[in-house]
Amino acid sequence: MQDKQRRYNLTEGSILSKLMLVALPIMGTQLMQMTYNLTDMYWLGHLSSDAVAASGSAGMYLWLSQAFMLIGRMGAEIGVAQSIGRGDREKARDYAQNALFLSLTLGLLYGLVLIVLNRPLIGFFGIQEAHVAADAAAYLRWVGLGVPMVFVTAAIGGSFNASGNSRVPFLINSVGLVINMIFDPLMIFTWNMGIVGAALATVLGQTVVFLLSILALLRHKDRPFEHITLLTRPNRAVVRQIFVWSVPIGFESMLFTFLSMLISRFVAGWGASAIAVQRVGSQIESLSWLLGAGLGSAFTAYTGQNFGAGRYSRIRQGYNMALRVALSWGVFVTALLFFAGGTLYGVFVREEHIIRMGGQYMRILALCQIPAALEGISSGAFKGMGRTLPPTLTSVGWNAFRVPLAYLLSQTALGLDGIWIGVTIGAALRGMSIFIWYRISSPKLLREDPEAASPTQ
Repeated sequence: MQDKQRRYNLTEGSILSKLMLVALPIMGTQLMQMTYNLTDMYWLGHLSSDAVAASGSAGMYLWLSQAFMLIGRMGAEIGVAQSIGRGDREKARDYAQNALFLSLTLGLLYGLVLIVLNRPLIGFFGIQEAHVAADAAAYLRWVGLGVPMVFVTAAIGGSFNASGNSRVPFLINSVGLVINMIFDPLMIFTWNMGIVGAALATVLGQTVVFLLSILALLRHKDRPFEHITLLTRPNRAVVRQIFVWSVPIGFESMLFTFLSMLISRFVAGWGASAIAVQRVGSQIESLSWLLGAGLGSAFTAYTGQNFGAGRYSRIRQGYNMALRVALSWGVFVTALLFFAGGTLYGVFVREEHIIRMGGQYMRILALCQIPAALEGISSGAFKGMGRTLPPTLTSVGWNAFRVPLAYLLSQTALGLDGIWIGVTIGAALRGMSIFIWYRISSPKLLREDPEAASPTQ
């Protein structure tokens, strides 16, 4: 047990190797999630671009679910990481158990809403083609079944990540991906289930991941806790602290998604082809999120453990290292989207006019990828210290700004490109702002440093 704890202790040892120990599996997990979405989109693209548009519209509500899912996950990541850093494993277990309770409760409620209200929810977008709206509602109804399992799985993954062991969630998600990749074409084409088949294949993969996550939390040799109770009476003090940390992050995610839904409503005015362009483009852009989100989550765990242990100079050194890695990736993705965006679209759709529109979308969106890299690491640092308000305020402010900007630009000769330009400007300003905020405030937040005289590890 002591050897295991030392291996995943992020407060000692080589900074870069410990960051990569956590970050690489998280990035792998992000890749799994991205591939889940790309697999659905690939096969639905062979069905029709309308099917891509339908799943994309329904997918906005799955994106919105992240706001509620993050409450449990971030409560586990921050609470478990800081408690382990202080050497208080019992408190870490309390945070994990209460995060599971919140995740299950919120997941059941949100999933029920998707199942019962699928048609009015899709009606929000004002989709012009009736068959696309009907397919989107059907897709949303079936994927709602998997929401509670996704929420609980995320909280369990948060506990593993916070303990420094992100490898187990990665391996579990890999199994779910393989199942989804096998059953997607079977259900969509061989069994002639169409878009409903894509939804059911996704839910099947999520079910397997959920069951394996529960088993890993209870039985895996590298589990974060020797003993944990899955269904426990909530501890009011712990739940209150989880809400203090997580509600700002959840609100940020909710508002971001809602504002994106408004933008999607603008896009719908250009027809199903424009919706398909946005759907495919968001998945291609997730190449950027792949490393940014992975490093950001890893740095939250790294910062949390070191902040709990009072090792502030180690946080500063880790931040600089993580930032260099993220910026290198941001440069690569910028070049990829700018010069090869249209080619990437051609993998998923066949219509030449959508490929041309998509290439233009990618060239515009490429311009905010480097600021996005700055945002991921800076937000992760704030969250690891339990300071979740700065990322929230920055995100809320600039995301709200980009909606009227996108609308106003779309009313000019730019047309649909005006929406993409507005989105890109807002994202770039958001990333730069949180980076500057962290640079200004971090000397004060990390001022009391008992390691000031110790050598760099």
